[in-house]
Amino acid sequence: MAEREDGLKAAMAGAVLGMGKALPIILSVVFLLGLFRTFVSPAQLQAVFIGSGGLDILLGTVSGSLSTGNAVTSYVIGGELLSDGVRLEAVTAFLVAWVTVGLVQLPAEAALLGRRFALVRNATSALSAILVAIVTVRLVGGFA
Repeated sequence: MAEREDGLKAAMAGAVLGMGKALPIILSVVFLLGLFRTFVSPAQLQAVFIGSGGLDILLGTVSGSLSTGNAVTSYVIGGELLSDGVRLEAVTAFLVAWVTVGLVQLPAEAALLGRRFALVRNATSALSAILVAIVTVRLVGGFA
């Protein structure tokens, strides 16, 4: 029983040390995202899309990857983009990349989880955003 308590104490101490090590990185990412959102408005994001299917998907994926945010915010921005005439595939790619790809926090993710993992995860997420956009338009494009 004493061994189990010692193991638990060691695990808790390790977790606290790990969080202490990660906290400055996490705070840096939060501050960078706040600065980015201050300087890049939704109107500026809307100006990125030009109305070409394939290019809009790519632009949606890239801009979503760079702007990174939470799902609730993405729904609001996605609705605004659609109401301003941005194509469904571009908005879909943007939304999926917005919540799954994290180029802004890539250095922090690489430091905490490993460079290879961070790069593979982000690349896979970006490709998924493109595929989801194409499939979404094929499946529901006729209903929109």
